[in-house]
Amino acid sequence: MKDAGQARNWRAVVASAQGRIRIGKDAMDRIRLIGGERLTGTIPISGAKNAALPLMIASLLTSDTLTLTNIPQLADVTQLARILGNHGVDLAIAGKRPGQSSIDGQTFRLTAGDIVDTVAPYEMVSKMRASFWVLGPLLAREGEACVSLPGGCAIGTRPVDLHLEGLKALGAEIELDGGYVKARAPQGLRGGRVVFPKVSVGATHNVLMAAALAKGESVIENAAREPEVGDVAECLIKMGAQIDGVGTSTLRIQGVDGLSGAEHAVLPDRIETGTYAMAVAATGGDVLLERARGDLLETALDVLRGAGVEITATNRGLHVARNGAGLAPVEVETSPFPGFPTDLQAQLMALMARADGTSTIRETIFENRFMHVQELARLGADIALDGDTAHITGVDVLHGAQVMATDLRASVSLVIGGLMAEGETVINRVYHLDRGFERIEEKLGRCGARIERLSA
Repeated sequence: MKDAGQARNWRAVVASAQGRIRIGKDAMDRIRLIGGERLTGTIPISGAKNAALPLMIASLLTSDTLTLTNIPQLADVTQLARILGNHGVDLAIAGKRPGQSSIDGQTFRLTAGDIVDTVAPYEMVSKMRASFWVLGPLLAREGEACVSLPGGCAIGTRPVDLHLEGLKALGAEIELDGGYVKARAPQGLRGGRVVFPKVSVGATHNVLMAAALAKGESVIENAAREPEVGDVAECLIKMGAQIDGVGTSTLRIQGVDGLSGAEHAVLPDRIETGTYAMAVAATGGDVLLERARGDLLETALDVLRGAGVEITATNRGLHVARNGAGLAPVEVETSPFPGFPTDLQAQLMALMARADGTSTIRETIFENRFMHVQELARLGADIALDGDTAHITGVDVLHGAQVMATDLRASVSLVIGGLMAEGETVINRVYHLDRGFERIEEKLGRCGARIERLSA
């Protein structure tokens, strides 16, 4: 921990960190689809991005090595590795074992022997919202942190006030200055009671990781119950954290003096699972989603079954099929786990564009998550918006078109639309896809989709 009396010119530190960072990404790639092909075969489900990112951040809590397996190859993972490297985390990526394919998950060995910098600058955090979660671990381990306010997909304001109030309940001193959160806990964090006024996955991650090293007991009420939160908690327990209530809305954490290294496998991605299940349904296909776990998205699978999709659990994953019958319309409202995930809303909307009747989808999580509607309309979808509710009237035919991805989940909804459409669909700004879907053109192409990446 830093000496409480040690003065820091934080603006100079920020400028220095910014000068060391070079982040480049070709945003000009496009995806080209020729619709009308039926998907058949096997699609391997990758490790969950929404678990991999906080698990990587958890490496900041110990000087020992944290080994994570089944890490997906995604732009967000690469970006976070850069951010953690700026703080002093050494990353070693293990080679493939015999028999593993290019799609098999990576093994990361992360070692934060010494935290060399407690500043997370704008140039890094603005690229990906989850990087803001370094705040809690840095503060817990070093007694101070200076983290830029976050960026990410433009799907709503998503304020960080719940993060900050939660850390304040653990004794943190926090101020905002020039777009940065400056947090201090000169004597270390102490246990406290955190009651979230609404469910927040990110705030739960941040406070949970900080509480693991706080002095005394912390209680988090109205904690997020998403499987990815449970996955992080299980990893922290392997590292020596004392956490009760995993999987419930009340977490009790008895702080410990230090955490050790551990080995942990990232759980399969439930959002990728649901997305590919909808892609299979959209094409009337028959596909095994290898490694998929139905218990991670039961509500979404029930919705698909209600629409006429056949989903069967096997010892290898989930078998998804749809015969020649039409899709039935659905009524869905997004909500925190175990409800229907907001991260599958856009994909379901694309699927329902060809249903036999009118579907209703109400978005309750993010206030600006309908930007994909106008792009689906370019394919011929009939969608009417009424505040936070979308009414989707199925049409007989969609037609290929030039479309623009607006965020991560919206971009993959356009892939589903393109798979159903007649003719050619070209999706621009597919860097959004690379943030959350590992080698999507390869996975779909192996099952018969006519899909390719066009580089600028």
